[in-house]
Amino acid sequence: MYYLIRESLIPCGPGEIRKGSEQYVALLSSAEWQQERERFDMLIDMEMDAPQETKAVVNMDSLTGTLSVPDRENISGPRHGFSFALDEKGIVLVDDSGYAEKLVQEVCRSKKWRLPGLERFLYDLLEMTIGQDLTLLEKSEQKLNRIEEAILRGEVEQYPQEMNNIRGDLLDLRVHYAQLIDLGQELEENENGFFLEENLRYFHMFTERVTRLQDLVNGQREYVMQLRDLMQSQMEVRQNRIMTLLTVITSIFLPLTLIAGWYGMNFRYMPELEWRYSYPVVIAVSIAIVAVCLAWFKRKKWM
Repeated sequence: MYYLIRESLIPCGPGEIRKGSEQYVALLSSAEWQQERERFDMLIDMEMDAPQETKAVVNMDSLTGTLSVPDRENISGPRHGFSFALDEKGIVLVDDSGYAEKLVQEVCRSKKWRLPGLERFLYDLLEMTIGQDLTLLEKSEQKLNRIEEAILRGEVEQYPQEMNNIRGDLLDLRVHYAQLIDLGQELEENENGFFLEENLRYFHMFTERVTRLQDLVNGQREYVMQLRDLMQSQMEVRQNRIMTLLTVITSIFLPLTLIAGWYGMNFRYMPELEWRYSYPVVIAVSIAIVAVCLAWFKRKKWM
């Protein structure tokens, strides 16, 4: 599929991009690229495998690269991606998955430009890959807020799997944003002079937006670490309460154990053994000891 960059993307035939008067967008499969590559006068060999990272490489007569985008429904899962090559005449997108076609169709449907150009098309194309990320990060922060409230209420007894999933997603997004920033800076550098100087601001705007998203991700990763520390402290408080209770119980029954051991010796000349009231007196003394211990512990706020 071929398009001319005018006030919007206008579908055209492959012969129209040869005229050179208007910049173009070509959307090809890897097989079509192998057949049609001579049409574009770019002596490069693009990476045809599924892209694993986002990057840009400056060549003598072109700028090539790949775009690897996490699926926002499953960030840690398989990624969308495509390869690209561009010069001052236009850009070629090589994709077998249909993701690039989806982006281009969305640009056709929703974008009209007062000052059309390759730079503005690239900005809109890249912006669509991150267009919903702010909402995505807001939702993840809301999830973290709910987890924090549950921790403070004492409803969380072990490290939540949901928090672990969020942490993994944030790590993937941080790496993705770092690669996008590098891509935006490479485009803004304009080493081969393919872009108009006054339009380099589009790449600067994109880089700044991705940088803000990266800052949000870094903030949320710190939030996750704080929640982990909070949960650990809550668990330690709970364990301390259990240990305090066990200590109190042990302290209460220690004198009773002493009494039981003392009178369990059954020496022959123990006068209490023959006394009629020995049994009820021992019971009364034991109850008194327990009562005194409980009163003392409550006074000291140990229980």
